[in-house]
Amino acid sequence: MLSIFGLLLGLGLLIVFTMRGFNLFITAPLCALLVAATNGIPFWQVADKIDFVHGYMNGFAGFVAAWFLMFLLGSLFGKLMEHTGAADAVALAIVKRLGHTRAVLAIVLACAVLTYGGVSLFVVAFSAYPMAVSLFKGANLPRRFIPAALALGSVTFTMTSAGSPEIQNWIPIAYLGTTPYAGWQVSIVVALFMAVGGYFSLMWMIKNAVKNGEQFVQRASDPTLTDKPLPHWLTGLIPLLVVLITSFLLHDSLQQAALIIALAGGVVSLYLLNFRFLTNPAAATNEGVLGALLAIGNTAAVVGFGSVAKLTPAFSSVVDYMTHLPGPELVGAAVAVSAIAGLTGSASGGQAIALPEIAPTYLDRGVDAEQLHRVVAISSGALDSLPHNGYVVTTIRAICGETHQNAYWPMAVVSVLMPLLGVVLAIVLFQWF
Repeated sequence: MLSIFGLLLGLGLLIVFTMRGFNLFITAPLCALLVAATNGIPFWQVADKIDFVHGYMNGFAGFVAAWFLMFLLGSLFGKLMEHTGAADAVALAIVKRLGHTRAVLAIVLACAVLTYGGVSLFVVAFSAYPMAVSLFKGANLPRRFIPAALALGSVTFTMTSAGSPEIQNWIPIAYLGTTPYAGWQVSIVVALFMAVGGYFSLMWMIKNAVKNGEQFVQRASDPTLTDKPLPHWLTGLIPLLVVLITSFLLHDSLQQAALIIALAGGVVSLYLLNFRFLTNPAAATNEGVLGALLAIGNTAAVVGFGSVAKLTPAFSSVVDYMTHLPGPELVGAAVAVSAIAGLTGSASGGQAIALPEIAPTYLDRGVDAEQLHRVVAISSGALDSLPHNGYVVTTIRAICGETHQNAYWPMAVVSVLMPLLGVVLAIVLFQWF
């Protein structure tokens, strides 16, 4: 009981500290240390037993090693979009065609296209943020809703839909023998539900905020480009297409390396097309590097907590209980994957831990593999977006410069509530139609 209490207390404190704006470089390892202490994990290496320091740092360093180049290039791409004025040019072109009232829709669609094209979720946020700032500024909308708009287009209906190249749609294949298009009929219905429901929910929250007097607030860190001409909007769109098309073409053969090549191509093309409008290359580069370090550091700190949590006997007990729930198998799978994703702060982590346990058992019971694939994928994208999730922390704090208190709740509506309703809809459709 002490071990489970310590695990839940550590997770609860991490969420509370994150919501209150505490520094994750301090709170994440402290909460992980509490979990380790209540589960009998030594602070330092003792004989052959895993210890807190190595457990935490293996998770921290492993994430940095795997993702540093993507974060760096993604951040540089975003900053060059800002400083050259390419983001403003694309935003103005969108406004001319759709009007200011469609600013949020434009951001959601842009993120959806990039995500479904195979671009990493973190990189989509880096790339789309400059354009989002310009569109929100032009429409005079409160900027605290930008993280929610980015999340709606990235980590909801596109991340877990049939055909998506994101890892959350591919992990079940190895365990279930399915294809990326498993359960595509129901997937289309659920994706439309999440997209439409999320968009109108977000617009309702934004309109209420505007009625209460909220508006766009300019920051000193925002690039000021009103005193010089902007580049043609195509010179901002072409680099985005370079990233999208390169990533799509090379994804199957090169996997994660494809994204590095795609982002490098995007950065180079963006610079070559718009270098005449870049007045301070050093400032843009420095801001991009610092932004990448802050973003990956915050995310890695939370990943380290998850790494320690997965070492504990309490976590093993929770996984064992969740993967052997009684009742309908699809419901059990959804609950198990969602709960484990919430504990680890990772959708892919929830799948990778739960599927080895539930897949053989449920398939032996005659559960349809395609239905199980789609339910697992959708459910992994719900509770993973609790406040301590790496994408949530990076998007709200490092990329958008907001606080959890101001920006998380709208984000939770589109990235937690809508996927939860989506998985319920999927189970109902699979069971009854």
